Amino acid sequence: MIWNRQSVLQGQGFLGTWLNLGAPASAEIAGLAGFDWVLIDREHGSGDEKDTAMQIMAAQCGGAASIVRVSGIYANEIKRVLDWGPSGLMVPSIHTAEQAREVIRAVRIPPLGNRGAASSTRASGYGFGYQKYLQDANSTLVTMLQIESAESVRNCPEIASIEGADVLFIGPTDLSIDMGIDVSSDQFDQALNEVLKAVHQHQKAAGILARNPEQARKYQNMGFSVIALESDRGLLAKGFAQAVAACRQELPESR
Repeated sequence: MIWNRQSVLQGQGFLGTWLNLGAPASAEIAGLAGFDWVLIDREHGSGDEKDTAMQIMAAQCGGAASIVRVSGIYANEIKRVLDWGPSGLMVPSIHTAEQAREVIRAVRIPPLGNRGAASSTRASGYGFGYQKYLQDANSTLVTMLQIESAESVRNCPEIASIEGADVLFIGPTDLSIDMGIDVSSDQFDQALNEVLKAVHQHQKAAGILARNPEQARKYQNMGFSVIALESDRGLLAKGFAQAVAACRQELPESR
């Protein structure tokens, strides 16, 4: 499946993973392994601006679309990140429709928004693709808004109705903490279904982070189409732990 905004909005399924380590190699390996997209995390992940730019390039070399999660609704950060040429953007903690509109204004180039563009950026092909970028950016960039509170869930019908709010992406940990419930509870599933109902009504897409393949299957069956499975840190830690445990069993004298 080829990642693009049209396919995302049509509800086609895309499997991604979270990148917390700030390592370009992780981004490239994730793409080569077969993930459709990667989330480069600038909210909680490691790495600086240079690392983010390199991860975007590495993901594209590996064949995966790159979505960057910024730290908040900061127009300057959003502009800077989009200048590096990712496939889209994720913004955390969107609680109201007005916050969502503020994000869209910061993502889109005039006349649909207020983001400045420059011919010198990587997104513009360093000048070689500047006019095409101006023509296509507003219709091709995927914008993901994170639903992470009970207030977000209440407002999700209005948020989903906004042009440019392409994916309402659940942050399971923050949402469950804010609601004071467990992610395995019926109340949590009810909240997810409220988001799904709003998304499908407005022909948008729903996304979520899954901790394992079984959870990913459950979410897909519910109606989520943009699913992230674990993270580079988690998968690396799990792989290391499994390798060590297996070798300790075979090589007891190596303790």
